[in-house]
Amino acid sequence: MESLFLDDTDLQLLNALQDDATASNQALAAAVRVSPPTCLRRVKRLREAGLIEREVALVQPDALARHLGHGITAIVEVTLDRQDTERLAAFEQRMQPEAAVQQCYRVSPGPDFILVIYAQDIPGYLTLAQRLFSSDGNVRNVKAFFSLKRSKFEPKLPCVRPESLPPRTP
Repeated sequence: MESLFLDDTDLQLLNALQDDATASNQALAAAVRVSPPTCLRRVKRLREAGLIEREVALVQPDALARHLGHGITAIVEVTLDRQDTERLAAFEQRMQPEAAVQQCYRVSPGPDFILVIYAQDIPGYLTLAQRLFSSDGNVRNVKAFFSLKRSKFEPKLPCVRPESLPPRTP
């Protein structure tokens, strides 16, 4: 696999796209001070390299709640009975297709996994929890925390070169 060189312009592009992926190529080029053809070529390279996974719309939960009602967000700790590589991977694979499981993290120390789950209501969460956890003989413990208020949510990953890592040349 070829090593990808990211210069400061690439990092600026990644930051700008995370702020607004709907910006036109012209606006994006102006924001990072490159020509539009250069901008287009660089963004294409970042996509092809897998640095840009996908572009999505972030739905504002309070605005949506006016139409669908408030759902619940649960932060769930899951501890497995046996933690060998195959069982950890199997649990992760079971979580992948679940739309209600918004995030799944393998963590250490403490529980084996932290999940962020969205459900319409407590009965909906209970049904999901019984299906995902109670039916899995390898799940030893589940501890759920229900969010009362989301005070911060930022999906942006800061694309800043650490001072300890000098810029490379291609």
